[in-house]
Amino acid sequence: MVDAGVPVPGPGILDISPYVGGESQAEGVERPIRLASNESALGPSPKAIAAYKTLAEEIHRYPDGGADKLRDVLGRHHGLDPARIVCGAGSDELIALLQRAYAGPGAEVLYSRHGFLMYPIGALAVGATPVAVPERDLTADVDGILARVTERTRIVFIANPNNPTGTYLSINDMNRLHAGLPPNVVLAIDAAYAEFVNRNDYEPGVALVNRASNVVMLRTFSKIYALAGLRLGWAYCPPEIADVLNRIRGPFNVSAPALAAGVAAVEDVAALKRARAHNDKWLPWLSERLQAIGLELTPSVGNFVLARFPDEPRHNADAAFAFLQSRGILTRQMGGYGLPKCLRITIGTGEEMEAVAAALTEFMAAS
Repeated sequence: MVDAGVPVPGPGILDISPYVGGESQAEGVERPIRLASNESALGPSPKAIAAYKTLAEEIHRYPDGGADKLRDVLGRHHGLDPARIVCGAGSDELIALLQRAYAGPGAEVLYSRHGFLMYPIGALAVGATPVAVPERDLTADVDGILARVTERTRIVFIANPNNPTGTYLSINDMNRLHAGLPPNVVLAIDAAYAEFVNRNDYEPGVALVNRASNVVMLRTFSKIYALAGLRLGWAYCPPEIADVLNRIRGPFNVSAPALAAGVAAVEDVAALKRARAHNDKWLPWLSERLQAIGLELTPSVGNFVLARFPDEPRHNADAAFAFLQSRGILTRQMGGYGLPKCLRITIGTGEEMEAVAAALTEFMAAS
């Protein structure tokens, strides 16, 4: 008998705790220092801004539904087959599409305990069961993940590097993880921060996608390319998975201004180099300053640091967050990620890094 009451959502949906982004406003401060969302320190390429503006008179036209030009540019830049690239409204959409395509009621989706919150949210949204695997030293545990794979496992998400910890798995670890998975399980490698990594033993996932039929690499324009407001991401897939994603995505899922800005951003190699050089300077600078005042940091290869504060109420993470907020400095609380003793701090401009370091030095010195 049909329930004549209110409409009932699908299984799992009411179990979702909605995603809450980083703070963007501080009371009484007109332009706060925003270090809560891992946004770019330098902003977009001027060429990307110009390309976006040129579309102002054309927004009555539908965008290119196949994102052909952007896929071609990405293919040339990264040495990839454009036919295996699928573009989306941020990598968030692609995460959701993967779960819609390959998970569902009765399925399990694995992810590391302190991984991106959209993995469990996406699983619940399609009625699947998210399985959080404990980490080892705030790093994804390959053996732990493989031990929790069951006949119900359909997708394993690995953010590499991981947000919010800043840690990563080496090429060898990723190969070992893939080798231990059944061929019907999708390994989704979320390489949102790949462009910031400067390690010889790191690879974003291209090599695995090229030789396997069950690996997808996810990328974004929100971080080093500084186009977070446009929502633009892409996936590099085996041909069969690319075909599936193209069947279920919206026919015009990426806006024309976003596509134009994305093309210009990829082509502006000089802007990319400037952003990477900036991070290479200020990531170690801030890390050293915070460690010098007694904070425990997880070594990060992204554009942020994860700082652990003392348990003492006067100097704990909540007190630090409030103190910084009173100074117009916004950081990210980590309770939602299971790290309530920590704050995540984005690498901003040099002036912003000096300001947050000075404020935390004052905070930690207060008796």
